[in-house]
Amino acid sequence: MIYTSKIRQLLTAPLLLSLIIALPISAKTHSVLQPEPIHNQTIVDILTSLNQDHYNDIVLNDELSGKVLDQYLESLDPTKAYFYRADITEFQKFRPLIDDEIKNGELTAAYAIFNRYQLRTQERLEKLIATLEDSNFKVNFKLDETLLTDREESLWPADEAEMDDFWRKRLKSALLSLKLADKSVDEAKEVILKRYKSQLARAQQTNSEDVFQSFANALTQQFDPHTQYFSPRRSENFNINMSLSLEGIGAVLQSENENTKVVRLVPAGPAEKAGQLKPADLIVGVGQGEDGEIQDVIGWRLDEVVALIRGPKDTVVKLDLLPADGEEGQHKVIKIRRNKVKLEEQAAQSRVIELEHQGKPYKLGVISIPAFYIDFAALQRGESDYKSTTRDTIKLLNELRAEEINGLIIDLRNNGGGSLREANELVGLFINRGPTVQIRDPDNRVQVLRDPDPRIAYRGPMAVLVNRLSASASEIFAGAIQDYQRGIIVGGQTFGKGTVQTLAPLNHGQIKLTHAKFYRISGESTQHKGVIPDVNLPTLYDTEEIGESSLSGALPWDMVAKTPHRRYFSFNSFLPELIERYTSRTKSDPDFLFMNSQLERINKNKLDKELSLNEATLQGERDASEQWLLAQENQRRASKQQPKINELSELDDLLEKDSQGKTIRPEQEAILTETGRILLDMIELTDKYIAIKN
Repeated sequence: MIYTSKIRQLLTAPLLLSLIIALPISAKTHSVLQPEPIHNQTIVDILTSLNQDHYNDIVLNDELSGKVLDQYLESLDPTKAYFYRADITEFQKFRPLIDDEIKNGELTAAYAIFNRYQLRTQERLEKLIATLEDSNFKVNFKLDETLLTDREESLWPADEAEMDDFWRKRLKSALLSLKLADKSVDEAKEVILKRYKSQLARAQQTNSEDVFQSFANALTQQFDPHTQYFSPRRSENFNINMSLSLEGIGAVLQSENENTKVVRLVPAGPAEKAGQLKPADLIVGVGQGEDGEIQDVIGWRLDEVVALIRGPKDTVVKLDLLPADGEEGQHKVIKIRRNKVKLEEQAAQSRVIELEHQGKPYKLGVISIPAFYIDFAALQRGESDYKSTTRDTIKLLNELRAEEINGLIIDLRNNGGGSLREANELVGLFINRGPTVQIRDPDNRVQVLRDPDPRIAYRGPMAVLVNRLSASASEIFAGAIQDYQRGIIVGGQTFGKGTVQTLAPLNHGQIKLTHAKFYRISGESTQHKGVIPDVNLPTLYDTEEIGESSLSGALPWDMVAKTPHRRYFSFNSFLPELIERYTSRTKSDPDFLFMNSQLERINKNKLDKELSLNEATLQGERDASEQWLLAQENQRRASKQQPKINELSELDDLLEKDSQGKTIRPEQEAILTETGRILLDMIELTDKYIAIKN
């Protein structure tokens, strides 16, 4: 235990005492948290599980020790808003020692750092509360000053004066945002005061278990972002970044800084049907009922936010959002009626679209697959009519063949994956027989999954449509179709989720860890890069915000040996012409012009890291943004001979809905239609190529 004694010496050194004395101390008693005896053993159990079962062969040494420290500090204070620079300097003494503590089952440094964080947090919140309760507190919204919104490259504040100035601006920004959302200054003060009091109460309720889970995950995240430790209390809700589909809105959420971020929407869920909530949106407030008061949830734990969002079927929840595609700090309130996600609504569905090509009419079948599902319970009971993606797709293919379709589009947009078995079997519907995916385990053993069935359910030309939210099993299917050159892949770069996780019980809680990695039959991993389409179409999803490559510590892309497989037909020789035709066709398409202008605006806004704190300036920027969006929408509508709108809110009532009540966005339909045209181009060019060869 020599390293533990070294750390204890550091904690009692005169330097530490002088730092605490030099910086402000709360008059209120600050409780000091200590690890429970079970935590000392559990941190060793976690390390053992990681070393034995994780896909990554990582050694916990001094270098990794420093990374654990950095991750821990980042998780505690991601916006660099509580620790002082002197705190961070002092903590560097722990950099080479944390690994030894973990191996010895000691948590002295972890709790010392957290207790300092707790002290700094309570100091700051008490100071903010006192400021807002001061009757003489006033804010000047006419000053020309800005707040830096991206503090990733910033240093921690050097002293109290710098910290105070940062928080002065942060408080002013929060008040201004609420003022521009039609609240009076007094009402805005009351909202922010409640927020800080709530955060202070939550900080004071933090217990030893919370500290341990936070530190344990600073360790697990060094292995990869999908590896997590769950305490016994959190184990029941380890799906918090899960679908809230029992009786909720159907969204996958995660914590980001002090906010709750939308990761993706559950297919056929209430949120997806409503069409107003989008991935990367931030939820900052939750209200109950049509007219219920919105409760500020900034700084809340994820499970607490989830508890507010969940509720009985047919009740309404209001969400106060900071939209991902909106101006910095601009709020939007939406209403979603809670409901259960029905299995039949998540099932594959088909339709026929009719297009004209070279003066001739064509019919294309479209099969939309929201998820790769299978009713395992019915299968295990021996029921012959159990429900699965592949079985449903076979039925739909039979119906489409009866319609005498000229080609097929498999639509995997927003399909987050699911059953590996179903992805494997679905590939088998379109190939004679052969390998579909490779899986490598921690011992570098590679297993090849195959389709043993020579029967083919559909032999005609096909396209697979994907986007950034097509993940996991979707990427396996799209990758296999691309490697076999069985069809053309169209859309946007997929998510890049090429790893497999498993849950392992511990004596205290459980651990979810990555234990295998997917590879295409070409040998390329789907991890990190995802599947790159043959023809790229516009996407409004920001790859820096959404996707595996946006996650810190994501496992890298790599390769294994390719496995022999046939190729059905190579269209590589005329792929440039396909892309040229698509580009030429969409130059004047109203929906593609609209999407491209949106992309330009999004990319331009990303460069702006400063938020104005001048009311007139900020209001002007938001008005200009609103008018720009309205002008773009009306320009699109004019090109389509549709009536002009006066406000963007009118669109909610004008947009069509499908049979399930899901809002149909014009951009989504435009992408699907263009995929059909690309497929028809491919059919034409393939026929010409075959005619020349013969």
